Amino acid sequence: MGYWGYFVAGRGQRPLDGFQALAELPALRPRTAAPGWQLWECPSGEADIGGMTALARETGAPALYGYVMDSDCVVVEAAGPLSGAWTTCLGRTAMAGYLGEDGLALDDCFLPPAEAAGRAAAWAAEAGRTVASATLLDVLLADPDPLAENLLFRFLGRLGVVRL
Repeated sequence: MGYWGYFVAGRGQRPLDGFQALAELPALRPRTAAPGWQLWECPSGEADIGGMTALARETGAPALYGYVMDSDCVVVEAAGPLSGAWTTCLGRTAMAGYLGEDGLALDDCFLPPAEAAGRAAAWAAEAGRTVASATLLDVLLADPDPLAENLLFRFLGRLGVVRL
């Protein structure tokens, strides 16, 4: 059995667990910090984090979460105060299997990789980072090898958020 849980990346003058948008995550704990960024973890498949729009509004800065599903795939939701919210996934083949069980397709729930790469580059720009969407596209198209959380960390690194 793989890992189930959330990783939350955001900016703020105080710890992210002090913001109302994350109040429903009692198991939230700091993972790492980089200049201007915080990465927190909630290792539970049972928690409900809600949306990143509220956290972006509260902090006044872009925010992102990755929900890792059994180390197979990751739901990514991000929002910026100006750029708005967007959702995509990492590990598309595995995610298609999860969604297929409910009769859904990837396009029913997530942006296609090229569009997600463009939105992610705009999100990074709002955070003061310059990132080419092509740099993000290969991560959005990759399959986990071997863990989906590694794809998430690579994605966060390419966005200029944190390097693990």
